[in-house]
Amino acid sequence: MRESADVVIIIIAFALFGYTHSILASRKIKELAVKKFGDLIAFYRLVYNLLSFISIYILYEAIPKPILVIYDLPSPWDLIIIIPQLAALAGFIWSTMYFDLGDFTGISQVLKWVKGKYNKDELDEKLTFKEEGPYRYMRHPVYFFSIMFLLFRPIMDLFYLTLFLCITAYFYIGSVYEEKKLLEEFGENYADYKLRVPRIIPLKLRIK
Repeated sequence: MRESADVVIIIIAFALFGYTHSILASRKIKELAVKKFGDLIAFYRLVYNLLSFISIYILYEAIPKPILVIYDLPSPWDLIIIIPQLAALAGFIWSTMYFDLGDFTGISQVLKWVKGKYNKDELDEKLTFKEEGPYRYMRHPVYFFSIMFLLFRPIMDLFYLTLFLCITAYFYIGSVYEEKKLLEEFGENYADYKLRVPRIIPLKLRIK
Protein backbone atom coordinates (compact mmCIF):
# COMPACT_ATOMS: atom_id res chain seq x y z
CA MET A 1 0.00 0.00 0.00
CA ARG A 2 2.83 2.40 0.86
CA GLU A 3 4.56 1.62 -2.43
CA SER A 4 1.39 2.49 -4.38
CA ALA A 5 1.15 5.86 -2.64
CA ASP A 6 4.82 6.53 -3.37
CA VAL A 7 4.29 5.78 -7.06
CA VAL A 8 1.36 8.18 -7.23
CA ILE A 9 3.43 10.93 -5.57
CA ILE A 10 6.28 10.40 -8.04
CA ILE A 11 3.93 10.56 -11.03
CA ILE A 12 2.21 13.72 -9.77
CA ALA A 13 5.55 15.39 -9.06
CA PHE A 14 6.86 14.64 -12.55
CA ALA A 15 3.58 15.69 -14.14
CA LEU A 16 3.83 19.08 -12.42
CA PHE A 17 7.46 19.43 -13.49
CA GLY A 18 6.61 18.50 -17.08
CA TYR A 19 3.66 20.89 -17.20
CA THR A 20 5.72 23.81 -15.88
CA HIS A 21 8.63 22.89 -18.16
CA SER A 22 6.34 22.86 -21.22
CA ILE A 23 4.72 26.20 -20.37
CA LEU A 24 8.10 27.90 -20.02
CA ALA A 25 9.17 26.38 -23.34
CA SER A 26 6.07 27.64 -25.15
CA ARG A 27 6.30 30.28 -27.85
CA LYS A 28 3.73 32.44 -26.09
CA ILE A 29 5.83 32.76 -22.94
CA LYS A 30 8.94 33.51 -24.98
CA GLU A 31 7.16 36.22 -26.94
CA LEU A 32 6.05 37.78 -23.66
CA ALA A 33 9.66 37.66 -22.49
CA VAL A 34 10.75 39.51 -25.65
CA LYS A 35 8.19 42.25 -25.00
CA LYS A 36 9.39 42.55 -21.41
CA PHE A 37 13.15 42.15 -21.79
CA GLY A 38 13.92 42.69 -25.49
CA ASP A 39 17.31 41.37 -26.61
CA LEU A 40 17.87 39.79 -23.20
CA ILE A 41 15.78 36.89 -24.53
CA ALA A 42 19.21 35.63 -25.60
CA PHE A 43 19.68 34.47 -22.00
CA TYR A 44 16.34 32.66 -21.88
CA ARG A 45 17.47 29.20 -22.94
CA LEU A 46 20.54 29.20 -20.68
CA VAL A 47 18.47 30.25 -17.67
CA TYR A 48 15.72 27.81 -18.66
CA ASN A 49 18.19 24.91 -18.76
CA LEU A 50 19.79 25.89 -15.44
CA LEU A 51 16.40 26.14 -13.74
CA SER A 52 15.43 22.79 -15.23
CA PHE A 53 18.51 21.07 -13.82
CA ILE A 54 17.99 22.64 -10.42
CA SER A 55 14.29 21.72 -10.42
CA ILE A 56 14.89 18.11 -11.41
CA TYR A 57 17.55 17.78 -8.71
CA ILE A 58 15.21 19.15 -6.04
CA LEU A 59 12.40 16.93 -7.29
CA TYR A 60 14.66 13.85 -7.22
CA GLU A 61 15.74 14.56 -3.67
CA ALA A 62 12.20 15.28 -2.47
CA ILE A 63 10.19 12.39 -3.96
CA PRO A 64 9.85 9.03 -2.17
CA LYS A 65 12.03 6.16 -3.40
CA PRO A 66 10.27 2.79 -3.01
CA ILE A 67 12.94 0.09 -3.03
CA LEU A 68 10.77 -2.89 -3.94
CA VAL A 69 13.04 -4.97 -6.22
CA ILE A 70 11.39 -6.09 -9.45
CA TYR A 71 14.36 -8.00 -10.81
CA ASP A 72 18.06 -8.47 -10.12
CA LEU A 73 19.89 -10.11 -13.01
CA PRO A 74 22.36 -12.84 -12.06
CA SER A 75 25.82 -13.15 -13.59
CA PRO A 76 26.65 -13.07 -16.49
CA TRP A 77 23.42 -11.29 -17.53
CA ASP A 78 24.19 -8.33 -15.29
CA LEU A 79 27.26 -7.71 -17.46
CA ILE A 80 25.72 -8.66 -20.81
CA ILE A 81 22.96 -6.08 -20.39
CA ILE A 82 25.62 -3.37 -20.35
CA ILE A 83 26.29 -4.05 -24.06
CA PRO A 84 22.99 -2.59 -25.36
CA GLN A 85 23.33 0.20 -22.82
CA LEU A 86 26.72 1.16 -24.26
CA ALA A 87 25.26 0.91 -27.77
CA ALA A 88 22.52 3.33 -26.71
CA LEU A 89 25.14 5.70 -25.33
CA ALA A 90 26.99 5.58 -28.64
CA GLY A 91 23.72 6.29 -30.45
CA PHE A 92 23.08 9.25 -28.17
CA ILE A 93 26.51 10.70 -28.95
CA TRP A 94 25.92 10.06 -32.66
CA SER A 95 22.64 11.99 -32.46
CA THR A 96 24.23 15.01 -30.79
CA MET A 97 26.57 15.38 -33.75
CA TYR A 98 23.64 16.59 -35.86
CA PHE A 99 22.54 19.58 -33.82
CA ASP A 100 24.24 22.62 -32.32
CA LEU A 101 25.05 21.89 -28.68
CA GLY A 102 25.91 25.53 -28.10
CA ASP A 103 22.47 26.58 -29.30
CA PHE A 104 20.79 23.79 -27.33
CA THR A 105 22.46 24.81 -24.07
CA GLY A 106 21.95 28.52 -24.69
CA ILE A 107 25.64 29.41 -24.72
CA SER A 108 25.66 30.38 -28.41
CA GLN A 109 22.80 32.81 -27.92
CA VAL A 110 24.60 34.57 -25.06
CA LEU A 111 27.81 34.83 -27.10
CA LYS A 112 25.88 36.37 -30.00
CA TRP A 113 24.29 38.85 -27.59
CA VAL A 114 27.72 39.83 -26.25
CA LYS A 115 28.84 40.52 -29.83
CA GLY A 116 25.64 42.47 -30.55
CA LYS A 117 24.57 39.98 -33.22
CA TYR A 118 21.60 38.29 -31.57
CA ASN A 119 18.29 38.40 -33.45
CA LYS A 120 15.48 38.54 -30.88
CA ASP A 121 12.99 37.36 -33.52
CA GLU A 122 14.56 33.90 -33.15
CA LEU A 123 13.34 33.99 -29.54
CA ASP A 124 15.61 31.68 -27.54
CA GLU A 125 16.58 29.33 -30.38
CA LYS A 126 17.01 29.06 -34.11
CA LEU A 127 14.93 26.10 -35.24
CA THR A 128 16.68 23.73 -37.64
CA PHE A 129 15.44 20.73 -39.58
CA LYS A 130 17.84 18.06 -40.80
CA GLU A 131 17.19 14.63 -42.22
CA GLU A 132 20.66 13.20 -41.75
CA GLY A 133 22.32 10.51 -39.66
CA PRO A 134 19.90 8.99 -37.12
CA TYR A 135 17.23 11.51 -38.15
CA ARG A 136 16.71 9.43 -41.29
CA TYR A 137 15.30 6.64 -39.13
CA MET A 138 13.44 8.50 -36.36
CA ARG A 139 12.42 12.08 -35.75
CA HIS A 140 13.73 12.18 -32.17
CA PRO A 141 16.81 9.94 -31.92
CA VAL A 142 18.09 11.68 -28.77
CA TYR A 143 14.92 10.61 -26.98
CA PHE A 144 15.09 7.08 -28.38
CA PHE A 145 18.67 6.45 -27.34
CA SER A 146 18.11 8.06 -23.94
CA ILE A 147 15.18 5.71 -23.34
CA MET A 148 17.22 2.70 -24.42
CA PHE A 149 20.10 3.72 -22.16
CA LEU A 150 17.78 3.99 -19.17
CA LEU A 151 15.89 0.80 -20.01
CA PHE A 152 18.80 -1.65 -19.95
CA ARG A 153 19.65 -2.02 -16.29
CA PRO A 154 20.92 -5.03 -14.29
CA ILE A 155 18.79 -4.17 -11.25
CA MET A 156 15.26 -2.77 -11.47
CA ASP A 157 13.32 -1.54 -8.46
CA LEU A 158 9.93 0.14 -8.24
CA PHE A 159 11.40 3.62 -7.89
CA TYR A 160 13.58 3.33 -10.99
CA LEU A 161 10.77 1.76 -13.04
CA THR A 162 8.37 4.56 -12.12
CA LEU A 163 11.05 7.13 -12.90
CA PHE A 164 11.75 5.46 -16.24
CA LEU A 165 8.08 5.45 -17.24
CA CYS A 166 7.70 9.12 -16.24
CA ILE A 167 10.75 10.14 -18.27
CA THR A 168 9.55 8.13 -21.28
CA ALA A 169 6.13 9.79 -21.12
CA TYR A 170 7.81 13.18 -20.77
CA PHE A 171 9.92 12.55 -23.88
CA TYR A 172 6.87 11.57 -25.92
CA ILE A 173 4.77 14.53 -24.81
CA GLY A 174 7.75 16.84 -25.31
CA SER A 175 8.16 15.58 -28.86
CA VAL A 176 4.55 16.54 -29.61
CA TYR A 177 5.16 20.14 -28.51
CA GLU A 178 8.47 20.30 -30.37
CA GLU A 179 6.88 19.14 -33.59
CA LYS A 180 4.16 21.79 -33.42
CA LYS A 181 6.90 24.43 -33.54
CA LEU A 182 8.72 22.63 -36.35
CA LEU A 183 5.53 22.38 -38.40
CA GLU A 184 4.93 26.10 -37.98
CA GLU A 185 8.50 26.84 -39.05
CA PHE A 186 9.01 24.37 -41.92
CA GLY A 187 5.46 23.64 -43.08
CA GLU A 188 4.97 20.98 -45.74
CA ASN A 189 8.60 19.84 -45.68
CA TYR A 190 8.29 18.78 -42.06
CA ALA A 191 4.77 17.40 -42.58
CA ASP A 192 6.15 15.14 -45.32
CA TYR A 193 9.03 14.12 -43.05
CA LYS A 194 6.51 13.14 -40.34
CA LEU A 195 4.71 10.88 -42.80
CA ARG A 196 7.90 9.10 -43.83
CA VAL A 197 9.87 8.80 -40.58
CA PRO A 198 8.67 7.36 -37.24
CA ARG A 199 8.51 9.60 -34.17
CA ILE A 200 10.78 7.95 -31.57
CA ILE A 201 10.91 4.20 -32.10
CA PRO A 202 12.63 3.51 -35.47
CA LEU A 203 9.76 1.32 -36.69
CA LYS A 204 6.98 2.37 -39.02
CA LEU A 205 3.96 2.19 -36.74
CA ARG A 206 0.57 3.69 -37.39
CA ILE A 207 0.89 6.25 -34.61
CA LYS A 208 2.65 9.31 -36.02
